[in-house]
Amino acid sequence: MKDGHPEAGVDYPRTYADLLAWFPDDDACLEYLARLRWSSGFRCPVCDADGFWKTARGQWMCKACGRRTSVTAGTIFHRTRRPLTTWFAAVWFVTSQKGGVSALGLQRVLGFGSYETAWAWLHKLRRAMVRPERDLLGGPGVVVELDETFIGGVSRGGYGASTDKACVMLAVEKNGRTIGRIRAQVATRPGSIEILEFAQEVIAPGSEIHTDGAQMFRRLTDMGYAHERTVAMRTVDKETLLPGLHMVASLLKRWIIGTLHYGIAAEHLPYYLDEYTFRFNRRDSRSRGLLFYRLLEQAVQTDPHPLRELIRDH
Repeated sequence: MKDGHPEAGVDYPRTYADLLAWFPDDDACLEYLARLRWSSGFRCPVCDADGFWKTARGQWMCKACGRRTSVTAGTIFHRTRRPLTTWFAAVWFVTSQKGGVSALGLQRVLGFGSYETAWAWLHKLRRAMVRPERDLLGGPGVVVELDETFIGGVSRGGYGASTDKACVMLAVEKNGRTIGRIRAQVATRPGSIEILEFAQEVIAPGSEIHTDGAQMFRRLTDMGYAHERTVAMRTVDKETLLPGLHMVASLLKRWIIGTLHYGIAAEHLPYYLDEYTFRFNRRDSRSRGLLFYRLLEQAVQTDPHPLRELIRDH
């Protein structure tokens, strides 16, 4: 790793052929996950000592207190019955395609006998796609467009399409004509002050925010933002109003149609938005292998989320 930045061919595989060569068995996968989980070196979770032995079962045993620790314990790989090599292949397929993969597509490519397994794996990975400490949007010279959009064809708990629409709050960075990072979150009540709370959560204080003419947005100035409000009725060309946000909303809807075929339960829409945000914010990455690295890096810091929990949310 050079200057804190992972290197292709050194810290992560460049191609699928590299993936197969790097990770021929679970032992190789465990070593790699250990490097990601304990990047500064292993320390015992009980006594904080750094000395350890490797056991025959692939566990790290503390020399000081004898505590045995598995590199997969407490992660999304916790107590998995499938080989880690299959998990690594899944992560590669999820990150190597810009549009991602559906549960049915993952089931087919990995040869799972159960659709439920592929569905659960994807939802576990989606929960690893958000860094808790991620930076806020905005900052000097960056405009943030803020508004709501409506996602149609979201299933209300069952399978199949529906005419119901879910309200999604979007914040999109614009630097000149360039679209930067985004944030997306489901709104419980469209057109409410909930979007102002969303703005505080995802946009840095003092940033410049552009919105339409909705009255509630007037409060953004009092909240410490530089606010530009444009009334749609006064705009000759409606496409020029929040162009970055409209583009992102259009691409989001296209992704839901093209990759997921509307197959989203309303309860899980927030996690699909997390995946879309993860992909969009890394769309210019020159190496898909870097996305593989980043997702695994976050996966070893993410709680297990067992199937019963995923189903209960469903």
